[in-house]
Amino acid sequence: MNKSVLMASLTLSLLSGSALAMEQVVLDGKHLTQDQAWAIADGAKVKIAPQAKTQLVKAHELLMEAARLGKPVYGLTVGVGLNKDHKLFDANGKLSDAVLDASRSFNFSTLRAHSAGVGEAAPIRLTRVALAVRLNTMLAGQTGVQPEVAELYEAYLNKGLTPVIPAKGTVGEADILLSSHVGLAMIGEWEVFYKGQRVSSKEAMADADITPLVPMGKDALSILSNNAFAVAYAMQGYREAKQLLSVSPTVFGLSLEGLNGNVAPFLPQTNDIRPFPYIKTATSDILKQLDGSYLWQLNDERPLQDPLSFRTTAYTFAGAEQALASLDEVINIQINHSDDNPAVIVGASNQYAQFPQVAKYMVEGQGGVFPTTNFEPLPVALAVQNLSVALTHVSHNSVMRTIHLSDEHFTKLTRFLSAPENQGHAFGAIQKAFVDMQVRNKQLATPVSFDGISIAGGIEDTFTNLKLASDNLIQIVDNTRVIYGLELLHSTQAIDLRKQANPDLQLGKATQAMYKAYRAKVPFVAKDRPFTPDIQASTDFITHY
Repeated sequence: MNKSVLMASLTLSLLSGSALAMEQVVLDGKHLTQDQAWAIADGAKVKIAPQAKTQLVKAHELLMEAARLGKPVYGLTVGVGLNKDHKLFDANGKLSDAVLDASRSFNFSTLRAHSAGVGEAAPIRLTRVALAVRLNTMLAGQTGVQPEVAELYEAYLNKGLTPVIPAKGTVGEADILLSSHVGLAMIGEWEVFYKGQRVSSKEAMADADITPLVPMGKDALSILSNNAFAVAYAMQGYREAKQLLSVSPTVFGLSLEGLNGNVAPFLPQTNDIRPFPYIKTATSDILKQLDGSYLWQLNDERPLQDPLSFRTTAYTFAGAEQALASLDEVINIQINHSDDNPAVIVGASNQYAQFPQVAKYMVEGQGGVFPTTNFEPLPVALAVQNLSVALTHVSHNSVMRTIHLSDEHFTKLTRFLSAPENQGHAFGAIQKAFVDMQVRNKQLATPVSFDGISIAGGIEDTFTNLKLASDNLIQIVDNTRVIYGLELLHSTQAIDLRKQANPDLQLGKATQAMYKAYRAKVPFVAKDRPFTPDIQASTDFITHY
């Protein structure tokens, strides 16, 4: 975790008698970083900023005033989905007990009816990220919930109650069937992970001294209609892809050294000719790995031009880095702004308010309650898918490089990188493993954001499938780690064979460091052995390097 990023809004307090630091993240709805969200997932405490709490109160008051005036408010004065034509209650100039009771009944029913997830529970860590994100977007101030709803999110995070949320059952237009389980837990009718056990939320809240929620107004809709759950998975995909790309130039540098490849495609003289975004950075990173390498010296066996999977790799890295930056940008927007429908806007502008259609959403002197499409996470879904495609180009080049490293026509080494004393298969059969991973990546990189079936009486007829797209991205990263691990198995073998012929062979400073660390985990293959443990060790090495 980058401490310099966190210091601006993290309050650090040392535990007495301990060297460990307890971190507190102050949430205001505007400045949450991804690093902070992961810190919360790992146990950092949260605190609602005073100004955000004030904004919550104002928005809730505005919402209830709109209800009192009989304004059409989706999920409050009228139903949701196809039932938006059903009036829930009639305003009579005041919010009577009967009106409020009707609102509470509707809220309880909404949480129950929308709790319809599928499959195993999401990991606790990801669910805590989702809770942190939703709390922060709630604090942006356009939700209209009772302030105690936000306080419940805060208490759940700080006291270690994590709602059990099924991991499947969303089409990516707000994760309504999944996030509803948060509200179901808060009213005491579901389960949470608490103190290492899966228990009744009612019992856990009693033990933690938390008062269950009595939802009313827009509480239920705001708890269930948001994208925080899927966005948490997108954040995991981003984080893991970022780590993968950070090791990519060094992995590639070792392969270039294993091949006895040509550095020409990465020189500034050639790449300054056509300055596509991130190309200069990608080529410079590759050359940096090779500082001190034998590749800078003439070699009679070195070809003028290597296979394309070597020569074009900087383009795959540049494309992936650009896609990564784009995903970072939209995630940061998503987690710091409201995705509520309707939006409760304190101090809303009077633009177009001269028209009756717009005026009906306004509450004079306070703001307005507007229908929105802010639940639409398409910018995030497209960025996730773009990164998946870009990484699949990265993994394709890795697979092809690894195949070439086994081919004596390209390396001038032994076939399948067999050691001199090895009369067996060496790396001849192992190729099927990384080809399998690449075929899976190609399938997973297929866009899913336009897949779906019109539902809810034909109203909900577009989709993003953000959760599925994020699942696919995470799996692509996992598969590419396997592919990279197998590439390392081959490149280090090729380097060792070269060192047998030339003990003075020099690697780059960065590639030498990775080579040495890798060899501490996976030894040279002198004779055939089971490679399954080597593949796992290589994958773990890539994951943690």
